[in-house]
Amino acid sequence: MAKILLAEDDKDLHNILRTYLLFEHHLVESSFTGTDADDKLGTSEYDLLIFDWDLPGKTGIELVTDVRTRGNSAPILMITGKSSIAEKMQGLDTGADDYLTKPFNIQEFGARIRALLRRGGQPTTAGNILTISGITLDLAKYRVKKDGNPVNLLPKEFQLLEFFMRHPNHVFSQEALLTKVWPSDTEATAEALRSTVKRIRKKLDPEGLLLRTVHGVGYILEVP
Repeated sequence: MAKILLAEDDKDLHNILRTYLLFEHHLVESSFTGTDADDKLGTSEYDLLIFDWDLPGKTGIELVTDVRTRGNSAPILMITGKSSIAEKMQGLDTGADDYLTKPFNIQEFGARIRALLRRGGQPTTAGNILTISGITLDLAKYRVKKDGNPVNLLPKEFQLLEFFMRHPNHVFSQEALLTKVWPSDTEATAEALRSTVKRIRKKLDPEGLLLRTVHGVGYILEVP
């Protein structure tokens, strides 16, 4: 399992690719503009980056250039309707690792993803294991333990917990959490968020000492 940033502004294609990646048990963060993708790159680390060439706000080529300038070596897959040899060379010369021309078969997309993840190696240890107050989240193995005991989480519970553990002691509004964890889901509702938080608490924090509700504001994973 890898943590992937998917930046594609075509919502139909975005949802198809995101659904496929989630089915393959990857963690996926979504962006529909280059500007939003750039913001996410400034605050998170990823094992694989997928950029559409013609993103609004900041193009995929500009993102690739910035990523490589910052010394980020994460594998990059460019997705675009541009098919000329000169344009492919531009994308690869800028720093992309692979190039996929629309339209493409989802199985080919999957094969490219697997090849790039093999090439990129395993995620860094720092980004692979998150530990807070006896809760250990293993991104590579998709496992969670509380005080050494395995805990089974549903995919959305896992994703929300990972987000909180990456941003402890920070209050997030319901709207912010829905945007971050349910970016393109039709199930992105306040009730879905409340239910997911409730299930995480029941499994990991029954006394509500860590994952707290800040009334009128949102939620916080409060770590001493």
